[in-house]
Amino acid sequence: MKRLVFFIITIALVAINVNGQKVEFVASAPQTVVSGQPFQLQYTINSAEASKLTMPRLDDFELLNGPATYTSTNYTFINGKSSQTVSTTYTYVLSAKKTGNFSIAPASITVDGKQVKSNTLTIKVLPPDSKQQSQGNQNRQNNVASAKQIGAEDIFIRPILSKTTVKEQEMVLLTYKVYYKVDLVNIVDIKMPDFDGFLTHNIEVIKPQDIENYNGQNYYTSILRQMLVSPQRAGKIVIKPMTGTAIIRLRQSIRDPRSFFNSYDTYQDVKKQLSTGTTTINVVSLPEPKPSDFSGAVGSLSMTSSISSTDIDVNNSITLKLNITGTGNLKLIKTPQIEFPADFEQYDPKVDNNFSANQTGFSGNKSIEYIVIPRHNGTFEIPPVTFTYFDLTSNSYKTLTTERYNINVVKGAADSSPATVYNGKDQEQVKQISSDIQYIKTGNLKIRPKTEVFAGSLFFWLCLVIPLFIAILLGIIFNKKAKENANIALVRNKKANKVATKRLKVANQHLKVNQKEQFYDEMLAAIWLYLSDKLNIPLSTLNKENALEELRKKGVADEISNEAIKLLTDCEFERYAYSNDAHAAMDNIYNTAVNIIEKIENSIKR
Repeated sequence: MKRLVFFIITIALVAINVNGQKVEFVASAPQTVVSGQPFQLQYTINSAEASKLTMPRLDDFELLNGPATYTSTNYTFINGKSSQTVSTTYTYVLSAKKTGNFSIAPASITVDGKQVKSNTLTIKVLPPDSKQQSQGNQNRQNNVASAKQIGAEDIFIRPILSKTTVKEQEMVLLTYKVYYKVDLVNIVDIKMPDFDGFLTHNIEVIKPQDIENYNGQNYYTSILRQMLVSPQRAGKIVIKPMTGTAIIRLRQSIRDPRSFFNSYDTYQDVKKQLSTGTTTINVVSLPEPKPSDFSGAVGSLSMTSSISSTDIDVNNSITLKLNITGTGNLKLIKTPQIEFPADFEQYDPKVDNNFSANQTGFSGNKSIEYIVIPRHNGTFEIPPVTFTYFDLTSNSYKTLTTERYNINVVKGAADSSPATVYNGKDQEQVKQISSDIQYIKTGNLKIRPKTEVFAGSLFFWLCLVIPLFIAILLGIIFNKKAKENANIALVRNKKANKVATKRLKVANQHLKVNQKEQFYDEMLAAIWLYLSDKLNIPLSTLNKENALEELRKKGVADEISNEAIKLLTDCEFERYAYSNDAHAAMDNIYNTAVNIIEKIENSIKR
């Protein structure tokens, strides 16, 4: 009786679950077929109560067979809950009558008295191979027994550019696609070209295997690599060949007179070396003259800004946010420099890159947060932020400008107390309170008469003169230190090497774990900040030209100065360039930076 009750409850739960599930009626077929060759059209319904399947008109296709019906049922019991999945598939075999793009209208089926429709299908029909080509392909497939007999027309790789004429810094999609008529297992030992003159970014390949008609023949195709390439100079740039090794499975029919069947098939995997041809991109230079604040951004962009508060107490932080949104080479956009008031203490901006790469380029936004702390009360102005880029739609330079912010800084209650000081980035208030009452010693005291008079003795005068001398010496030293600390440029100059060394240590940590992007970000920051502090040039105005000029003025040899500028260029290139041995390049950049900073330090000290 218990088993019967359990069985009835289970069936009821399954029935409730089946009735509660969403009915789905899905049509599926290959996206690309060849005219005259059979292919399958399938309809799948997830209900056991389906009936009366009605097919649409198939005027452009010939029905060869069907429908073949297959029903599957799956029961699951999880945590005491049961569920049932019923699926019925109807399979038709069709053949296209002519070439072109055709649509198959939705089919309909009845479920519980209601009519349910499937999705629409779009099928591309390619022309068949010519009879001569088809016969030649068949003969090759029957006779091929080694890689030497596999011709160039049987398998090859094509480099395909989405555009062959582009603007400088514009992103273009480069696709390496393999075409084959043989049984391709895999392609290994792929060696990419060095992409000299380009910045590259690999993107995920999501397109599956397909059929394509190329030069009058139909090939199976598959995408090996897809990447975005951005030319860094004008003119005709040649991309060298990509190479790889194809693993091809060959079938051989062996006749055996001792066997009852007289013949049998064996399979063998062979290797075939493949190489693409060279590819040329015609790169058009950007219009002249270029705006002075143009940093190489190309695409279609917009910029907005926001501020945390315009009324604030002294020593409280303000956050200014910039948001650059759009499509283009977002990864190469430099952080805009803002001229904050001199009374504002500034910290390094926080950059958040929220964009992704697709077949049309980078899209998304770059968010930048600037944190500043006003140290004095008053009314201050944060000027508008400008950003210039080249707009591909209008074929012109465009300058984006944010609004101007007026900041009212008032003296807070905490600032009226002279005993309050600020320490550290958290600006925590520390109060120093001392006591003017000391503990008085009690108990037995040993008192004895003094035989010698201390006043007027040599030790007496030494006790007076030595502290006075020490006080004067300390006063001179502290005064000198205060003057040096007041000279911000001198302080930054002295600490430049120390700050650069700390950043290089962080870069070395990224080097050890092979974090390429973080390594080059830290290296560029270390070098630019070192040059800014050492040469007393603000980061907002520092560039390769004035850095080179100032190094020469300070007596640094031309060879060392040119090495420093070349190091910056190498870092910017290697950060995005593809390399077979990225770790060796990073190690070389690191050692070069340490050596150049040491040379500059020795040169300026002399």
